[in-house]
Amino acid sequence: MSADSTSASAYEVPYTWTPFQLLSGAWAKRLVAFRVDESGVTLGGAPARYASQTAFVPWADVEAVVLWQQETTAPTPMRYVGLRRRPGAPALPGPNSALTREQTGRLAAHVDHEVFLASRHINLWTLDRERLAEALRTFAPAVAVEENGRPG
Repeated sequence: MSADSTSASAYEVPYTWTPFQLLSGAWAKRLVAFRVDESGVTLGGAPARYASQTAFVPWADVEAVVLWQQETTAPTPMRYVGLRRRPGAPALPGPNSALTREQTGRLAAHVDHEVFLASRHINLWTLDRERLAEALRTFAPAVAVEENGRPG
């Protein structure tokens, strides 16, 4: 497979434009919310703290991509994409990185603490499951997709 066809198979989703980006001058650069490519998975940080919260996880550390939901008082649950990583993988920066096991257990008891920490809220972007599956087949066929925080 040539480099061009490999990069064409990468799955990358940018955040939609936010008022913060427009007002701060960051509008010139599209921020990546989520990316799957030949090297691994990029979990974008929150737009306001993008550089400090963005995490890259190489395929050697990824066991599964986990799609899960957090029930709230809102009419629809909050949707997340996360990673089940190999035991001992280094801690990741991100919006959930400071949460304790007790906090993640209260927020989403059905999701493993480590998966919660390695998750991103699907907000200001849309997950395309078909494109995600295609990218996983291309770059990491042994990596499973789990639903609701549990192995499928």
